[in-house]
Amino acid sequence: MLWSVTSYLLLPYVLVSLAWRALRYPAYWYRWPERFGFVRKLEGQRVIWVHAVSVGEVRSAAALIDALAERYPRHRLLVTTMTPTGSEQVQELFGRRVMHSYLPYDFPGAVNRFLDRTAPELAVIAETEFWPNLFRACKRRGIPLCLVNVRLSQASFRGYTWVGRTTRAMFADADLICAQTRLDAQRLRNLGVADRKIEVTGNLKFDVELPRDLRSEGERLRVRWGRDRPVWIAASTHPGEERRILDAFAILRSMYPAMLLVLVPRHPERFASVVRLCRRRGYRVARRSVDGGVLPSGINVLVGDTMGELQRLYAGADISFIGGSLVPKGGQNPLEACAVSVPVIFGQHMFHFEEISAMALERGAARQVHDVRALADAVSLYYEQPDLRRAAGRAAHSLIEDNRGALAATLELMTERLPQFGFIGGEIERQDEELSRS
Repeated sequence: MLWSVTSYLLLPYVLVSLAWRALRYPAYWYRWPERFGFVRKLEGQRVIWVHAVSVGEVRSAAALIDALAERYPRHRLLVTTMTPTGSEQVQELFGRRVMHSYLPYDFPGAVNRFLDRTAPELAVIAETEFWPNLFRACKRRGIPLCLVNVRLSQASFRGYTWVGRTTRAMFADADLICAQTRLDAQRLRNLGVADRKIEVTGNLKFDVELPRDLRSEGERLRVRWGRDRPVWIAASTHPGEERRILDAFAILRSMYPAMLLVLVPRHPERFASVVRLCRRRGYRVARRSVDGGVLPSGINVLVGDTMGELQRLYAGADISFIGGSLVPKGGQNPLEACAVSVPVIFGQHMFHFEEISAMALERGAARQVHDVRALADAVSLYYEQPDLRRAAGRAAHSLIEDNRGALAATLELMTERLPQFGFIGGEIERQDEELSRS
């Protein structure tokens, strides 16, 4: 009740925040009714609903979504996101194979309206989201609720403890919680989540399948950029971070005048401001959305202002820097770079990916830096020692291959547990499908 009242009191802030985002990224202007539960009615359809907040979560959940579609052919898959970029990623990966809408804000009226119109028979939430009213509504309606690929950083854990009673009630409404690591599971227990609900399945990000032609696309990019040029990528960067990266780039250019920096801001609404920053620093700048062909040798910085091709850009680079880590944002996912055998560098703030970053450091796939000078030195070291760079790339790829299995573990648990919650198993559904065909 307290959270419901609080959520309605926050409504003016939500509207202002949404409008502010729309001013910076116009795609936020569209489909506002969906954010308050006015989604398309799915009458006469059996629906499995998967929520993945944005691009990274959609990519992580993609194999799971495909597997659910195969196991339950009589159901339609509804995938919800919170961001336009997440919506675009759903369209790119699945096209018409799934339906998409935005998930409404956690107001009781909006949540009930959404569930009335979609009537899902199963709800799957990817990673950790704070949705007390939504989870309670699923429980009241008897909709089995599975939380998958759940991670709980130390910062998130501290935040949840501030609203401990609401947090415990929220997680109590889930039927199955698949945690990424034992540490995540222990933090859930420390929050008061029942042990019987928690299973450790690993990280779905390790199971993301690469497009078959990704490496060849990376090679083609490299030809367009200049095969003999040193190329490093700074990806998913945050405000205040680009300045430090450009400072490191200035140091590196004194040693490697032909070097190309591929700079990819985390949020699309910041693309233009990052381009301006680079130009104010005196660099010749190209934008990926405009200059997708052969880059003139005089271009110093390529700003990645397109969506859905970050891994392609990784594949075209020699070395990667993971954003959100030189500033206290908690870091971004380093596994996309590791998957294409690119060595990883990140800053000291990787608390959202603490276990993955520790594994990468232990295996020699990554280096951690604390300031601009150390970043420049780390990039330079990889160029000065090609054997070290290649070994780090092999270690990065091995990190991925050695930790696969989260998808299979998650599906096995869902198959085992869901009948207990009233959801028909996939094997039964496939048998029904075969009988109807015969």
